[in-house]
Amino acid sequence: MSKIKILPEILSNKIAAGEVVERPASVVKELVENSIDAKSTKITIEVNQGGRSLIRISDNGSGMAHDDALLAIERYATSKIYTDDDLFAINTLGFRGEALPSIASVSKLSIITKDKSSVSGTRIDIEGGKIKNVSDAGAPDGTMISIHQLFFNTPARRKFLKTITTEMGHIADVVSCCALACPDIQFRLIHNQKEIKNWPPVVSPIDRVVDVLGIDLKSSLYPFDYTDQDLSLSGWTSDPSITRSTSQKIYIFVNGRLIRDRGIQYAIFEGYRGRIMKGRFPVAVLFIDLPPDQVDVNVHPTKHEVRFARQRQVYEAVKSGVLNIWNTQPKSQWANPEPPATEINETRHLSLDQPAKIPELFDFIVKESNPGQKPIKTTVNPFSANISSTNSQKNISPVPPPEPGTNPENKAPETIQPQTESRQKAPVSQQAHLWEQKKFADANVIGQFNNTYILCEGDGELIVVDQHAAHERIAYDRLKAARNSNTHPSSQKLMIPETFDLDYRETAVIEEMLADLNSLGLEIDHFGGNTFVVKSVPVLIVDREIKPLIIEIAEAMDAYGYSPGLEDALDQCIILMACHSAIRARQSLSAKEMKELLVQLDQCENPFHCPHGRPTFVQWPLKTLEKSFKRVL
Repeated sequence: MSKIKILPEILSNKIAAGEVVERPASVVKELVENSIDAKSTKITIEVNQGGRSLIRISDNGSGMAHDDALLAIERYATSKIYTDDDLFAINTLGFRGEALPSIASVSKLSIITKDKSSVSGTRIDIEGGKIKNVSDAGAPDGTMISIHQLFFNTPARRKFLKTITTEMGHIADVVSCCALACPDIQFRLIHNQKEIKNWPPVVSPIDRVVDVLGIDLKSSLYPFDYTDQDLSLSGWTSDPSITRSTSQKIYIFVNGRLIRDRGIQYAIFEGYRGRIMKGRFPVAVLFIDLPPDQVDVNVHPTKHEVRFARQRQVYEAVKSGVLNIWNTQPKSQWANPEPPATEINETRHLSLDQPAKIPELFDFIVKESNPGQKPIKTTVNPFSANISSTNSQKNISPVPPPEPGTNPENKAPETIQPQTESRQKAPVSQQAHLWEQKKFADANVIGQFNNTYILCEGDGELIVVDQHAAHERIAYDRLKAARNSNTHPSSQKLMIPETFDLDYRETAVIEEMLADLNSLGLEIDHFGGNTFVVKSVPVLIVDREIKPLIIEIAEAMDAYGYSPGLEDALDQCIILMACHSAIRARQSLSAKEMKELLVQLDQCENPFHCPHGRPTFVQWPLKTLEKSFKRVL
């Protein structure tokens, strides 16, 4: 008896469906792409229960005649290709003819379609890949495909679907990408009979980009056009100060098709070299147009990946296109860009040769640690946005700023007194000893290096403290302590509440987190739709940009998996809040502020690492330095 058998058609269709139909969003993608290929100008996507119970795609495209509609549900039946040459010069989104039969094999599918030449429309009902009914139907020109009970006959696949919110988030992402690629088409997305988004057709593509990504990005997006022989690039990319923690906001389209390509992403990063920090991702919408015979789109079942005939040319063109943006900007803005803060996403659109003005966070630290005492003040605000480079260099000196009412030119400088004998410890040669003693405050502050690192001398050792990592640890411990004691962190009401919009996935996550965010001192109300309003914020971040923090929390929780009250998730939120509240790298500090930072660092439970796990300091014994200079052998 033969061991090898030909699979039944129904089973082979289910196997094909496993490649094409990964989740409800895959169905939406395939059907919307068919609607785009049919020259539709209006496409409506209706979804119930995140696509589990219903997915309906309606369009006003060319539609199908009766016989064509019956052929469309057969495997590998298509109107897109006819010869071998057509296969290697694809200029449509769909072409292989397996989407409809694959979807029909794992759902209850209904097609109602009519072309302009037909008197009446055609209705076809299919259940699990078997045709149940074919009849005439009254219908306008176009096609409406309804998918009921997806995966009803493949329970193993259905049980692996995520939550309704997650699946709907993937669907919203798919429709958003289609809207970006086709600004001349109207897209409506409806979930549970409620309109989520309506993108009307626009003349200028930038209007669609702003509508999808958010109006607040409009002033921070730079257009670029680049042509290299028969390859052309167009699109927009964000100011280097606008970054995200994931690459989800990088949209790459090749001949109108959304793709994922790490090589192109790397080329974009190369165009930003020296302008964004490692681990951060810009916002970009990139359109690559080249002859169809120069790209192979048939290398992946879902067509997310493509292969270029001249791969190196494409990557170099993308890199050059991004670089040209910065080369055409005024040199005063881009010649010496200020690197973004470590672990921080600075989102204000500022001239990069002007440091951002941020609050005197140390006032809060002193108030919290020394109740009833006056906070330490400095007459020269080190956080002022008009500090010159000369002044920044002077601030490295351990000399404190002059007191009010004195003449700084005639007054002799005050120096920080050296450690007294009673406070000096025996010299040590190992870093572990410093960890055990927790003696940051005992160190003598020498100054700042690069306005980022605090240089200290203690027990014959050179100690270098990362000011951002250290302050991040302090802020984290205070927020964490408030959380553990069931008391709200010190917060401040905003005189004018701040409103902002998020995308669907971010909205779903933040809406679920409102109660927990409120317990952290961040009072946010859902204003309806995708809009939120911030009423109060923790004192630590009162002068910070709120939306970047909220977006980063939403992205992290979407990837991490959020459940209300889950301590690990809340801890991630606290880490992000501490990171956004901490002083920046490249931020000038006075000697008093540096000393106060060390004092507060000693009081932390784990002063040797920031909440992300990075060290807060490094140290070199004097003997190591002397060996480096060949003073000792």
